Amino acid sequence: MLVGFKTELNPNNKQATSFSKHSGVARHACQIGLNAVKAILDHNKENQTNKLLLPTAVDLHKWLVSSVKPDLFWYNEVSKCTPQEALRNLMLAFKDFFKGKKIRGKRVGFPQFKKKGRHDSFYLDGSIQCDHFAIKLPRIGWIRTYEKPPYGYKPKNVTISRKADRWFVSFQVEVTENRTVKIRNVIGVDLGIKTLATCSDGTQFSGIKPYRTLEKTRMQYLLRKKVLHSNNYKKAKLKIAKLYLKISNLRKDSINKITTLRRSLP
Repeated sequence: MLVGFKTELNPNNKQATSFSKHSGVARHACQIGLNAVKAILDHNKENQTNKLLLPTAVDLHKWLVSSVKPDLFWYNEVSKCTPQEALRNLMLAFKDFFKGKKIRGKRVGFPQFKKKGRHDSFYLDGSIQCDHFAIKLPRIGWIRTYEKPPYGYKPKNVTISRKADRWFVSFQVEVTENRTVKIRNVIGVDLGIKTLATCSDGTQFSGIKPYRTLEKTRMQYLLRKKVLHSNNYKKAKLKIAKLYLKISNLRKDSINKITTLRRSLP
């Protein structure tokens, strides 16, 4: 059975810079690949080719290595699997779009260009080790963590992502499944406005007051008079991202506490 694990990293300045380089290469590979696929689609449209001819992720990576990478030295400063996975995800997005796949009732849209600083992430595989409050990543080395990763397991790959100014690592490990049969009473849950949730047995859970207070804090005005992409603009944007991250963490913490409480009850 595969079990997911996600925790926050505590990198030093050099490691954080390496993270930014990896996410930048992943973003650049995605942009280059998207431009190439768009050119192929336009060519097919001009020649009135009815058959959909799309390159594979392997074809895009071979073209990237032969034509793009020699002129960009910073590609050699990151792991080779980072642009590979970015192109693989891009082609999966194209397949989902042309198949008309739906997520949460909405059809998947045409792949778009990524923006710097938004949903920054990258993929690594290879020699990965977990130790006491530390994890070893290829091309980067040992990085401290704020909590213990699953010791004794060696993940095959990891995904590093950024939220605000904080970096997180997520991966899956194979564990032995131990099933225990537990008989529990089934209850209904009603999500309300005055209360966060009301159970059919009469239990009520109120909303989070700090969450409501933070939600009313409007910080978008900080960007009104800032020059686009200036240092002050970036500082204000980081403040807003930190606020939204704090709100998200409060919401997740509240839901986790409620579900844990319900599991502990008979």
